[in-house]
Amino acid sequence: MRSRPVRSVLFVCVHNAGRSQMAAGFLRELAGDAVEVRSAGSVPADQINPVAVQAMAEVGVDITDQRPKILTMEDAEASDVVITMGCGDVCPAFPGRRHEDWELADPAGQGLDAVRAIRDEIRVRVERLVSELAGGRASTPPSR
Repeated sequence: MRSRPVRSVLFVCVHNAGRSQMAAGFLRELAGDAVEVRSAGSVPADQINPVAVQAMAEVGVDITDQRPKILTMEDAEASDVVITMGCGDVCPAFPGRRHEDWELADPAGQGLDAVRAIRDEIRVRVERLVSELAGGRASTPPSR
């Protein structure tokens, strides 16, 4: 039986087709098995944004096997860190979890150059998150 990874991160955006998928792809790539990675959307799209897939492929991260998923309470409750991505009131906060909101442009309908800039900003934020997770600063505050 596989033991639970040290940390679990959930990335949430409205359609789970661009920002959250790119962030999840980077986290899987950078943290490997040390972090359980989830992504979801409040209103998932039918497919991942093909321009996001292309932009990620350019930096060697393959997200072609991912599919947009609906946000569930179970996913949120099983996550130590919940990161929403510019979706405002549509993406809820979950009490008892570390929560961050990353204000990022929406790649939907954008050309490759714009999506590259979004991708690069996401990478910087995910690299910072990986560093924080490795340093133990991402744990949920004690509730007792």
